[in-house]
Amino acid sequence: MSFESLGLAPFLLRALAEQGYETPTPIQQQAIPLALDGHDLLAGAQTGTGKTAAFGLPLLQHLGTSPQAVNGPRRPRALVLAPTRELATQVHDSLRGYSKYLRIPSAVIYGGVGMGNQLDTLRRGVDLVIACPGRLIDHIERRSVDLSGIEILVLDEADRMLDMGFLPSIKRILAKLPKQNRQTLLFSATFPESIKQLAMEFMRHPREVQVTPQNTVAETIAHRVHPVDTARKRELLLHLLAQDARVQTLVFAKTKHGSDKLATFLEKSGIQAAAIHGNKSQGQRLRALGDFKAGKVKVLVATDIAARGIDIDQLPRVINFDLPMVAEDYVHRIGRTGRNGSSGEAISLVSQDDAKYLRQIVRLLERDMEIRDLAGFEPQVPIRWGNSAPGKAEVPGGQRPPRKPAGGRGRRPHGGAGDGQRHAHAGAKSHGAPREAARKPAEAGRGRRRGGGNGGGPRRDATR
Repeated sequence: MSFESLGLAPFLLRALAEQGYETPTPIQQQAIPLALDGHDLLAGAQTGTGKTAAFGLPLLQHLGTSPQAVNGPRRPRALVLAPTRELATQVHDSLRGYSKYLRIPSAVIYGGVGMGNQLDTLRRGVDLVIACPGRLIDHIERRSVDLSGIEILVLDEADRMLDMGFLPSIKRILAKLPKQNRQTLLFSATFPESIKQLAMEFMRHPREVQVTPQNTVAETIAHRVHPVDTARKRELLLHLLAQDARVQTLVFAKTKHGSDKLATFLEKSGIQAAAIHGNKSQGQRLRALGDFKAGKVKVLVATDIAARGIDIDQLPRVINFDLPMVAEDYVHRIGRTGRNGSSGEAISLVSQDDAKYLRQIVRLLERDMEIRDLAGFEPQVPIRWGNSAPGKAEVPGGQRPPRKPAGGRGRRPHGGAGDGQRHAHAGAKSHGAPREAARKPAEAGRGRRRGGGNGGGPRRDATR
């Protein structure tokens, strides 16, 4: 199948051809014709599947072939909501590339920067707004943006927006949009109950498309979990890195600020490190990545979105300083090691706050993970892994292994494993059941899942 067969206009096909796009991805094949026909759309697609073009190309075709009626000042006709500044910027850049042969004035709106430039752009008039919910609410309150003319709304990575607590903001924004003659395209890696409810409330007979995620990981990757108190994560990271300072390591942190602090801490501790995230300029990112690939920097600290362009053939180790909120992101992270048959390590530093995310990752991968205490870094209070709702302590049959007295050498080994070693279990496979989605704690357990005959969460191996 070609892009021409999807019904796209020549001005888009020309731009795609110049960028080297030849064959549409599965989500593009399914979503573009439905969106071009004007249907509301619920699309299941995660990062890396080509979803930006899946909603962006029909959106641009609508704007390019249906001119706005001239009635007073130019108002935005299309709105894309995205959870983070990095994603909003990435979407904006992609749509500008696709619309190379169109005149589509646009604005990208996000927090953390002054409002001056955004206000100037909005005053000049735009057809397209790509925005993070929080900053868009600021503009709505200042009356610097008029959303009454929106014809197409896109919710990109809707599950992540809800995980980040944006549901109230999204509902406030939706209340400002026209209810009639509006097309809504919702893209999400997972569909927890809250998203289904949102769709029922604000969408009209949406069509559904789903791309099966490629949640497979190389068999050559060793997964290891080290329990630790949050306050001691940096010390443990330094301990792991110091064991062999020659090993190149990609470290994932949750936030841009956290990435900078972690890289600075490592540098002061004598380890060559650099940070890469959305607040860095393109030049800074390329320089840091180049130094890492050349071996001048041994540790690269990255956020999920900034790491998307990192492609290194022989990367021996990935460390999750913070676990991702979305389980699929774990697959993307560790996919950078263990390539082409080479061995790799995926190490996660897990505190009690991270336990719920680890359970979701284990269910998604449908494989056991080794959980190993490191002497001197054991949590002060044993982590409650549980195997039911996230954050709930539950040990099957009351068979919880006893904790060693103070001064002991770790927890009781199981099944011949080394001292302090046990496993997080994926649970029994249930081949007909869809997989569990990663979500915030209050929504866990209500979505679809794959596997998990016993709840599928990581737990102590109390039966070996």
